[in-house]
Amino acid sequence: MMLPEHKAAINELDRISKKKIKPDLDTDAIEEIERVIASSLEERTEVTLTVFDPFEELQVVGIVERVDVLQHRIMVDGEWFRMSDIIGAGA
Repeated sequence: MMLPEHKAAINELDRISKKKIKPDLDTDAIEEIERVIASSLEERTEVTLTVFDPFEELQVVGIVERVDVLQHRIMVDGEWFRMSDIIGAGA
């Protein structure tokens, strides 16, 4: 028999062990992401962004509505995402 506290601790250790490390993007990948974002903003086309999360795979699909250059973030379908969290983009 296992105590609830032990089970919670085991689940937390399992979650932490699956934590991913954010990949470093080269300049070509960054330029491609910027190109796709600019194209979506100008032409109002749908874009698929891969957003880094240490515990799960996040895909954001929508149209880029705004770009905030000062705070380095973009708005997709009413939600803000930091540019530094975007690790992939496709049209």
